[in-house]
Amino acid sequence: MNYITTNDSEKGNPIQLAYQDFGEGKPIVFIHGWPLSQKMWEFQIPFFVEKGFRVITYDRRGFGQSDQPWMGYNYNQMASDLNELILQLDLKNVILVGFSMGGGEVAKYLGKFGSKRIEKAVFMSSIAPFMLETEDNPNAVDSSVFDGMKEGISKDRADFFSGFGRNFVAIEKHQDRVSEAQVQLNWNVALSASRKATLDCVDAFGKTDLREDCKGIDVPTLILHGDDDAIVPFEVSGKKAHQLIKDSSLKIIEGAPHGLTFTHHQEVNESLLEFINN
Repeated sequence: MNYITTNDSEKGNPIQLAYQDFGEGKPIVFIHGWPLSQKMWEFQIPFFVEKGFRVITYDRRGFGQSDQPWMGYNYNQMASDLNELILQLDLKNVILVGFSMGGGEVAKYLGKFGSKRIEKAVFMSSIAPFMLETEDNPNAVDSSVFDGMKEGISKDRADFFSGFGRNFVAIEKHQDRVSEAQVQLNWNVALSASRKATLDCVDAFGKTDLREDCKGIDVPTLILHGDDDAIVPFEVSGKKAHQLIKDSSLKIIEGAPHGLTFTHHQEVNESLLEFINN
C-alpha cells in the first residue's frame, strides 16, 4: 500500500491517505462510497488496467487503511484530500469516477479546484447534487432518515451495517449476481472504518448542497445509475444531476441496485469504457 500526506493535520500529526496505483496510460481515479473502502473497486481495477489505463484508488480519511482523525469529514476537506492525491501524483487528463458518497468529492473538487487536471467526470449511484429535502429541493429525503441512520449506527453499528449491506446490493433479488460472502466482506470493510467518520459522513452526504458545484462543471460528465437503487434513488439524485450538469450523458442500468459495482460490474465497466473512449 502507498500513502500520501495531506495538507491537514491533527495534534501536530500529518494525516495520511492510503492509495493504490496500477497500470500505465490515461489515469482514472476511483472514489469509493460510504461505508466501504477502495476494496469496492475489485472488479474495475483489473478491467481498466488491462484496457491500457492507469488506475488509482484510495481510501477516504477515516476509512480503509487511511488515517482516522477525529475531524475533517466534510466535503471541503475531503475534496482537498483528493486534490492532494492528484497534485502529489502529478496526474493530468484525469477521469474522475465517484461512487455514491464519492460523487460528492467529484462535485466539490470541480467546484473548488476547477477542471484544469480533469478530462471527464462520472457520477455513479451518486448522492449529488443534494439529498436533503428542503423547500427548494422537493422530492428528496427527509432529514429524519439521516438522523435515523446515525441513531442506528450509534446504537449498534455492527447490526446496522448488517442490514444496510444487504440492501446495498439487494441480495434477495440478486443472489445469482452477488454472494453472501461478498456481503460479509463488505460488512467487515464497513466496520474497519472509524465510528466517528462513519457518523460524520452521514451529514456530509445527506445534508451538503452541491447544486452550485454541479452547475459549474465544464467537462464531459456521465451520470450512471441503477433504476432499482433503493439507497440513493435515481429520482432523488441522478435525475437532478443530469438536469443541472450541462451536456451531461445519462446511462441507466436496468434492474441494478445501489451497489452495482458488485451486482452489475460487467455493465458498469462497459458503460464506463464507452464513455471514456468517446
